[in-house]
Amino acid sequence: PLSPDTVGGDPMGLPYSTFDHSRAHYFRYDEHVSLCLEKLSSSKDKSKAVLQQKYVRCSVRAQIRHLRRVLCHRLGLPLQHVQILFDNEPLPDHMTMKQLWLSRWFGKPAPLLLHYSIKDKRR
Repeated sequence: PLSPDTVGGDPMGLPYSTFDHSRAHYFRYDEHVSLCLEKLSSSKDKSKAVLQQKYVRCSVRAQIRHLRRVLCHRLGLPLQHVQILFDNEPLPDHMTMKQLWLSRWFGKPAPLLLHYSIKDKRR
């Protein structure tokens, strides 16, 4: 006989999940990564183009190009003037946050520390 606890569950007695997998492709169901965006310090322009909020939480599916666009929007700069770096190495636009976390930050505490630099407008 079935007990009331297993009605609507599997043979192991565990209830079925009520999660709707048809909507699982939305970003809100993704894993998230916490980032800290700091301006790469240069001697001449310390106070220019500094973020008010340097901590960001985003989907692991977000790419560097998405982060650059948000950064440019917040700083009011054109896309070609902002570069995102990890350990003074420019990151490719197609790299996802999950790839970045697993390849460069795995085992370290959150938030993942990234730097951004503003390219000189004369170039």
